[in-house]
Amino acid sequence: MDIQIRLACLEDIPHLESLMCESVRTLQVNYYTPAQIDGALGSVFAIDSQLIKDRTYFIAQSDRQIVGCGGWSKRATAYGGDSSETGTEERLLDPSLDAAKIRAFFVHPAWARRGIGSQIMRQCEVAALAAGFQTIQIVAKLAGEPLYSRFGYRTIDRFEISLPNNYTLPVVRMFKEFHLNLPSP
Repeated sequence: MDIQIRLACLEDIPHLESLMCESVRTLQVNYYTPAQIDGALGSVFAIDSQLIKDRTYFIAQSDRQIVGCGGWSKRATAYGGDSSETGTEERLLDPSLDAAKIRAFFVHPAWARRGIGSQIMRQCEVAALAAGFQTIQIVAKLAGEPLYSRFGYRTIDRFEISLPNNYTLPVVRMFKEFHLNLPSP
């Protein structure tokens, strides 16, 4: 399997939206009802172009086909996207005080369970650490909880996000702290 990981660009958005929709409608059906999925698409499950502009959103591709995506954020917004009614908060986080955010992971159903999410997660963690963050937080879809647990994230909260269609979406807040051996001053 020849997968390349690269930074997303704004021109990728139409392909990312298609991937996201197909991923959610196929891979989330064992975790969410059709009404929850419909309500979450475009609000919770949405492309946040700020991640692309910040150069913190990655694409996995095979040949020229986008087969996965995901990123991290140095901003306060935990989930949602451009057209979201969830209220994005563009405030930059302080790496010495705040946790970076893992955001918007989606894999094409035909490419699921092949390590694509893991490859993107490694890229995100390396980039967040390089930016000075010592902790990372995720508001995870239920289907993503096992992947994040394998990466050492621990569950700190379970809650529901209100959706525009009056349903709610159960999610899991997870957290990871990096223990860096920094040189003594």
